[in-house]
Amino acid sequence: MHYDPVKNIFANVIKKSPLLRVFFYKILDLMFLRSWYVRRELKNLRKLFGSKKISIYDAGSGYGQYSYFMSKALQPCEIYSVDVKEDWINDCIDFFKSQKIENVSFGIEDLTVINHTDKFDLIVCVDVMEHIEDDRKVFENFYTALKKNGYLIINTPSIYGGSDVHDDDDESFIGEHARDGYSKEELEAKLHPAGFATYQSKYTYGFWGDKAWRLGIKYPILMVNLSKLFLIILPLYYLLTFPFTFIMMWIDYKSNNKVGSGINFIAAK
Repeated sequence: MHYDPVKNIFANVIKKSPLLRVFFYKILDLMFLRSWYVRRELKNLRKLFGSKKISIYDAGSGYGQYSYFMSKALQPCEIYSVDVKEDWINDCIDFFKSQKIENVSFGIEDLTVINHTDKFDLIVCVDVMEHIEDDRKVFENFYTALKKNGYLIINTPSIYGGSDVHDDDDESFIGEHARDGYSKEELEAKLHPAGFATYQSKYTYGFWGDKAWRLGIKYPILMVNLSKLFLIILPLYYLLTFPFTFIMMWIDYKSNNKVGSGINFIAAK
């Protein structure tokens, strides 16, 4: 299945109204378990820098929801937010200007060819690396872009069921993925030669989180891909299923998963 057409539907809708976009951000933060994990670790990382103003690189910003969160929750900070999709970046520029958010700037960049040097205290890369074939080059670029004692946080599917791949015969649920996911060991094998050290590694979407993802994300996306008419009944679907989805996500969020279909990895320079 190709995920981009579904994402483009929402991108076209939320650009019509700043209030609608803010509401959409809140829905993403509520519905996507990865956002729970990422926001928690971002707050923890921010504490490591004390009261100093930090420079953040949002590497693959998508809708801009993490830049929006960080601009408020990780103060004082300056954020440079990039993506390869020019239309999405332009939409973000318009929205952030409308909200008078002045500590976020935007650019159109390909992570395989960036040339920032000793510029950022923190690099945030959420659900991006699974889309990039030449990941080693990106990791090298990230290392160069980070200041000394800076941190890189990567959130991505794992090899343990990420992209809904559970054995050799399964195909990735997301057609745009260059790989099904990473293990802790593979990330270390690619990040350590670039100069990084492991700061923290956590598997996400364990038993309960995976079930929540299927109920709250996978099945609705499959329905919408089948027919856009399913968008009409999605509110009723979520009204019936979300209480169960939320409880399963909360259990996963509070668990120490030995394995999971996602991984949240933090590297230090």
